[in-house]
Formats: sequence, C-alpha cells, structure tokens
Amino acid sequence: MAEILFLVHRVPWPPNKGDKIRSYHILRHLTERHRVHLGTFVDDPDDWRFLPDLEAVCASVCARPLPRRRAQLRALGGFLTGEPLTLPWYRDRHLAQWVRQVCQAQPIDVAMCFSSSMGPYVPDRPPSLLRVVDFVDIDSDKWGQYARHRPWPLRAVFAREARRLLAYERHLAASSDASLFVSTDEAAAFRSLAPESAQSVSAMSNGVDTDYFDPRLLGPSPYAADERPVVLTGAMDYWPNADAACWFAEEAFPQVRAREPAARFYVVGNRPTPAVAALANRPGVTVTGFVDDVRPWVGHAAVAVAPLRVARGIQNKVLEAMALGRPIVASPEALEGLQVALGVEVESAEAQPEAMVEAVCRCLDGGDGMGAAARRRVVQDYSWARHLGRLDRLLAGTTERIDDDEGHALSEAADGQ
Repeated sequence: MAEILFLVHRVPWPPNKGDKIRSYHILRHLTERHRVHLGTFVDDPDDWRFLPDLEAVCASVCARPLPRRRAQLRALGGFLTGEPLTLPWYRDRHLAQWVRQVCQAQPIDVAMCFSSSMGPYVPDRPPSLLRVVDFVDIDSDKWGQYARHRPWPLRAVFAREARRLLAYERHLAASSDASLFVSTDEAAAFRSLAPESAQSVSAMSNGVDTDYFDPRLLGPSPYAADERPVVLTGAMDYWPNADAACWFAEEAFPQVRAREPAARFYVVGNRPTPAVAALANRPGVTVTGFVDDVRPWVGHAAVAVAPLRVARGIQNKVLEAMALGRPIVASPEALEGLQVALGVEVESAEAQPEAMVEAVCRCLDGGDGMGAAARRRVVQDYSWARHLGRLDRLLAGTTERIDDDEGHALSEAADGQ
C-alpha cells in the first residue's frame, strides 16, 4: 500500500462531466488499493455537498473554492509574468501550503497530478518519489484549435496560450517519471511535440461503466411515442459542445427534418449558453438543461450525435452511447483515439451538412444492428478495470515495452523510484 498525493483541478466526484468521469474512476481505483491524500478545487458550489463522500474514501482532503471571477482576475497576471494563463487561474497558496504539510507529515511515495494545470503543486522530487502526470489531453493543442475557430482578439489570446502552455507541458513532462494520455494518438502527438520526454509518455484510455450504462436498465422513455429523437449530450457551457449543438441545429438538422418529419433534436446537458438555449426557438429542437439521469435520453433516442468540430482525446459521450446500444454519428474529431469499426459500430461524418445529414438519415432508417455492435465493442475493449490496470503496473514501478490494444508499441511506465 502506497501513500499517494493526488492533485486534481476539479473535484473528482460525482462522475457527471467529461474530465470528472476519468478522475473519479482513477480516484476510486487508487483508494481501493492505497492511502490517498486529495488536493482539489471546487468550481461548482453544488459540488461541496460531495465533500463527505471524498473524505470517506481518502486519507485526507483539501478542497479549495475556485470562483470563476476571482480565477479570471488571477489569470490576467499571466500577461505580466509571461506564463500561460492556465497556471495563475489555478494558483492557491492555501493548497500549496497543504501540499507541503502533507509531504512533511506523510511518507508520500507517489505524487500524481491530473491535468497540467496542477503541475505547479507537485513537490520537488526526492529520490524515493514517483512523479506521474495524467495530462489526459494535450491542452495546448486544444487552445490552438480554439484560436483557429474564434475571432480576434480571442484568437490572439488563445494562440498565445497554446504556445506558452506547450512550453510548460514539455517542462512538466521532462521533470516527471511518467506522462499519461487518454489515447495512443494523443500520446504519439505529444511525443512529436516533446521528443525529449518520448520514453516516459504512454497511453491509458478512458473506459465506460457498462453495468451502469446498460440498455436493459433505462426506465421509461422521456420522448413522445411518435417522434424520432436525435440527441446530443454534454456540458453545454463547454464551448466545443455548445458549438456542436448550434452548428448541428442550424446547418444539418433542418435537412434531417425535411427528410424525416418525425425527427426531433434534443440538446441534453447542464448550463446551456444563451446561444444554445435559443435553439429551443427553432422548429423541432428541444434544449433540456440539466437532467438527473442522461441514460434514458440517450438509450431511448433513435440516433446519438457528436458533431464536434473541436475535440481532444476520447469523448465519453461516444462511449456512453455505444454502451447503451445506440447508433451514433460522430465527427472524426469526436472519434479520435477510439478503435472502432466505421460503418459497423459507429458512423463517421465530417462536420459538413451534407455528410452529417446522410449519416444521420442512414441511422434513422436502420441503425439497430450498429448499436448492438457498438455495445459489444465497449464491453470487450473499454472497461475501466482493463485500462486502470496499467496504472497499477506503473505505480508498482514496472518498466516494460508492450504492444497495446491499438497495436502501437508504448512504454508502459517510467523507471520506478
């Protein structure tokens, strides 16, 4: 049993949002095997009610508030210091002091941070400390994608963040024993950007809880019996999701509805932006806002869509729709990192109206076989237990070269300390 310092940029409980799904499953996996000291931020006031759940499974917890306005003001200091704005956004002297106290009071064996934004809190390395960074995605590349899709002056700000954050990501990887990414594609991309750290970079994929996302456990349908629901899920205050919802509703769905009058587009997700909320005024479009349980909305849909134009890593919304046995139409960006049979287990379509419309209508005409094949794929290859076994080997100090499931030779872990 190891003493682990786990640093996470957003409270990893409950698993109701993209990054929280991964951090939640990592935390549960670690606490079942080790003593975990959790340092994290709370950016949603509703999440404070889950603090007792965290304290019940962790050896100690430091949860710090992260009010958005205060974080924005701190981030502006990055323009003066020359650092990426991400770092001052998450800077907190109380959390830094707690980390120092934990490291002095406990024989910490492993310091693991989730996302590069928590890198500054990782303590300096004594000979016995294993430093692990779960980058998840290449955040700097995400900012570069934002820059290509946003107007000036945001374009200039996001391009600056992409450059400065990449420099920090390279520094963090070089000073760590192991760097994890959510897919082999993401790991390979980072190796090309940071060749000096290539030997310590490896992939640990996301999984999906196929017992929870089970099509036999859906309950009643939220839809009318005479409609053909097309659903997009996700946090709707996250720009790539909001952009996808607006693009599909405005550019693709009217043509889908012209060909299939019973089709209706449902945007299901928390905190819709004003632009997303306004989609409810369009014919055939419903914006639900927060729902207690996303499973009936996905599992009873005729088709799930993920028409993201900006995406990094593995999309949980895709895995969840597959687990629920629904046909899904996704852009290539949304399928990045997944090993699936196109046209058999999922439909891939560029975020262009004609391509997306054709793919959605094909699934509306008969996608049940595709949904069943998708379910079989995730049960076979995308369980959390399977992927988190790699983390166990890394923490045990195993160094090996393996051929991973996707057929790429990867370094499974760095040298154990």
